[in-house]
Amino acid sequence: MNGTEILNVLPTPVRVLESDDPAELLRFAVTSFARGPVAVATLTGIRGSAARRLGSHVVIAADGGYAGFVSGGCVEAAVAAEALLAMADGHDRTAVFGEGSPFFDIVLPCGGGITIAIHVLRDVGAIEHTLHNLAARRPAALCYDPQQQALRCAPVPERPGWDNGGFLSVYHPVTRMVISGRSIEAQKLAQLAACAGYDTLALGPSLVADDIGELADAYTAFAVLYHDPDAELPVLHRALQSPAFYIGALGSMRTHRARAERLRGMGIPETDIARIKAPIGMFGPTRDASSLAISVLADVAAARLAAFA
Repeated sequence: MNGTEILNVLPTPVRVLESDDPAELLRFAVTSFARGPVAVATLTGIRGSAARRLGSHVVIAADGGYAGFVSGGCVEAAVAAEALLAMADGHDRTAVFGEGSPFFDIVLPCGGGITIAIHVLRDVGAIEHTLHNLAARRPAALCYDPQQQALRCAPVPERPGWDNGGFLSVYHPVTRMVISGRSIEAQKLAQLAACAGYDTLALGPSLVADDIGELADAYTAFAVLYHDPDAELPVLHRALQSPAFYIGALGSMRTHRARAERLRGMGIPETDIARIKAPIGMFGPTRDASSLAISVLADVAAARLAAFA
């Protein structure tokens, strides 16, 4: 069968899942693999500007259904078509789009170029192990070896990229948002954080300050939203003992100076007090609960990117 005949029998690529969440894409790969061949396309090279970070994926099933993004949406169908050819051929391949690409009719609006490594899965053991780590809120990494056409688990590097001939994709657990406060601000923030896909927990009567140690890890953000200085101190004290990447507290600069004095009186070191973002949020002052929730979520997202770029 020649190339034209192969193209004629291949299914048409169709997006079946609107998501760029790595864990969701890896789960899609596992479930699709149970039904037939699957390819994982990974963004392994960027020339100039790009809409996605290195290590981003598109997962393609044998029926043409695909999910994920390696650009702003301009090349994913073409990536899926290349992946279907790779599955039909039984061999991995590399595709280049934008600058330096043979696909002159596919233009990236950003003006740059991207390289995509397309791997035809032979097994999903490494992916399943990665999903297990993420479910346990542990970081994970997968190494794609183009010479061996294999995907394996790897130690977690600081950032994705090529190393010793293999490409490392890095995965971090979803942000856990712990919200403490009995206010409309806390309610609005919980709603917005849940919509953003965060693991959202609201501290209430059944979740007191002593429980925080079990909830918080390095991927946790705290929003302490009280109008009562006495009520917030136990929560802040425990939050500061955790490895959380973000701790924010409601109130003005004047309120925070008084808060800091009280924390010093509790024996909290200056380095810990300095971890508190106060006034909480990226912008302000805000005068309504919805604006505050947007400000806090934007601040948390920026802090997360800085901590786990």
